[in-house]
Amino acid sequence: MPATEGKRGDPRWLAFARRYGFDPRRPVQWKVEALEPTGLQRLVLAAVDTYIDRGVLARRIVREEQQRRALQEFVGRWGARDV
Repeated sequence: MPATEGKRGDPRWLAFARRYGFDPRRPVQWKVEALEPTGLQRLVLAAVDTYIDRGVLARRIVREEQQRRALQEFVGRWGARDV
């Protein structure tokens, strides 16, 4: 994500620069809110992609879908009288 020149008077910049390895004399900033949601989503997914265990993710998605169906069935029966 491209950075732009940051505000020189920002009191948080020095600590941020030291923590993340930026030049403390040249503040930069990123305007995430200016991105389209799909563009931001692509950037985040690209950044974390190498850390994702696809097998674990697939199992979690299957489990989530099972839980979603169970909840839908439960809600569908909510308030039904036993006859």
